[in-house]
Amino acid sequence: MKIKESEIIALMSVERTRNKGVQLMMDAYQSRLYWHIRRLIVDHDLAQDVLQDTFIKAYQNFHQFKQDSQLYTWLYRIATNESLQQLNKLKRMQKTDEDAEYYLQNLVAENVESDAEEIQILLQKAIQTLPEKQKLVFTMRYYEDLPYEEISQILDMSVGTLKTNYHYAKQKVEDFLKANYEE
Repeated sequence: MKIKESEIIALMSVERTRNKGVQLMMDAYQSRLYWHIRRLIVDHDLAQDVLQDTFIKAYQNFHQFKQDSQLYTWLYRIATNESLQQLNKLKRMQKTDEDAEYYLQNLVAENVESDAEEIQILLQKAIQTLPEKQKLVFTMRYYEDLPYEEISQILDMSVGTLKTNYHYAKQKVEDFLKANYEE
């Protein structure tokens, strides 16, 4: 049974049905949000923590949801912000930006499935080398296939800026793959 976004919003808007609304929201969006977070964070356990924080923030701040965008877009924005906060914590624990990049690339290697192909590992490593905004735009566009207009709402950036960031990110990923992939 597919749950309608309007049903979730209606349930969450009333105090006595809010818990049921939260449960339906988690059921409806947990998987998609997890994979968005996981592509940014890489580590499974940290991604689970960020996902939990995302739903807590959504519950606590539902009164701020203005319904001028889809509920999923609002949740995606919260998940993105929570992911960025977690990444900044990880970076602060490293001595330099280069250490942070190396740490994230090692996380990729540690968190891949044993049967993952070399090119998938390289792709993830390439993504971890991107500047933050390019990484966000690239993952949302490449993996989620979100339209630029929706990404614009999530990241609060113009469509033109997003397209430029995606173009540069795509070029950097291609260059990384060409430089590191041996057939």
